Amino acid sequence: MGFKMGIVGLPNVGKSTLFNALTKTAAAQAANFPFCTIEPNVGEVAVPDARLEKLAAIAGSKEIIPTRMTFVDIAGLVKGASKGEGLGNQFLANIREVDAIAHVLRCFEDGDVTHVEGRVDPVADAETIETELMIADLESLEKRIANLARKVKSGDKEAKEAMRLLEQAKEALEAGRPARTVEVSDDDRKAWNMLQLLTAKPVLYVCNVEEGSASTGNAKSEAVAKMAAEQGAGTVVISAKIEEEISQLDAEEAAMFLEEMGLEEAGLDRLIRAGYDLLDLQTYFTVGPKEARAWTIRKGTLAPAAAGVIHGDFERGFIRAETIAYEDYVANKGEAGAKDAGKFRVEGKTYEVKDGDVLHFLFNA
Repeated sequence: MGFKMGIVGLPNVGKSTLFNALTKTAAAQAANFPFCTIEPNVGEVAVPDARLEKLAAIAGSKEIIPTRMTFVDIAGLVKGASKGEGLGNQFLANIREVDAIAHVLRCFEDGDVTHVEGRVDPVADAETIETELMIADLESLEKRIANLARKVKSGDKEAKEAMRLLEQAKEALEAGRPARTVEVSDDDRKAWNMLQLLTAKPVLYVCNVEEGSASTGNAKSEAVAKMAAEQGAGTVVISAKIEEEISQLDAEEAAMFLEEMGLEEAGLDRLIRAGYDLLDLQTYFTVGPKEARAWTIRKGTLAPAAAGVIHGDFERGFIRAETIAYEDYVANKGEAGAKDAGKFRVEGKTYEVKDGDVLHFLFNA
């Protein structure tokens, strides 16, 4: 199950520097001019999870395979993108393909790095991009509503349902609110997602601060945090320059560097976890002598669908799931100990998988 987070922002805010650090490559050219990222760069990163190493140590697993998240570095946006300015059309097309948006905001002063608007104001930058996405969504909705009108008049039931959702979205956007603020019922969720509205995607604001503010943030990142709280969005404070430096070090050197900077952990670890939480994801594990592996599912996923993440046959032929909670697996030093302690459970098709579950699936081929 793949999940993509798009890294977006105005030109020269540190998007590509951040992407380079995330993927530990120089695949995205970081340069001080707009549109140095012409094509979206894609990189997969491991989701940090200390539990996996503990499980592997207990089981004597030969290989450790973490779950992964895909990050997409998308070309910088400028005002007027919804009308095709800059690389607007390409930006809008690329952003439709991601599950969530990591919106990088420049929260540092640096006379050597130009700002496309000639000033450093992260809240205004956020509003610029949000406005462009809202305009694009409105134009899309107006076209769809016009195309559906005839079907609605003829009494087409599906068209009426689609029109209801389109009008809900249009009403929010015309009131200056992104589509993600619309309350959608569980019954409507699938149809709502099919609308592929840009402003319906969850947003995480990434405050790119100067090195000295990496551990505490600054006045600009505090302003972003206030804006995010009002929107119900998340924020992460990070110094892309520091993260890029850390990405070039080995584990021991990185730990020493973080300690010198007064940081408990790499900002990228927090960013990845925040993206994971933003998408309402969780992890379950499969553990054995061959490998200890983490798997990504959405919260609320039932056992058969969780099995299907490994292989479709597991879901189609699902019989039961043998389950041990992570804490019980560790406390009892593995599967045998968990069984002896009565912590080994057999769950059926209606079981809702919990974060950290250690699972083994039985199925008919």
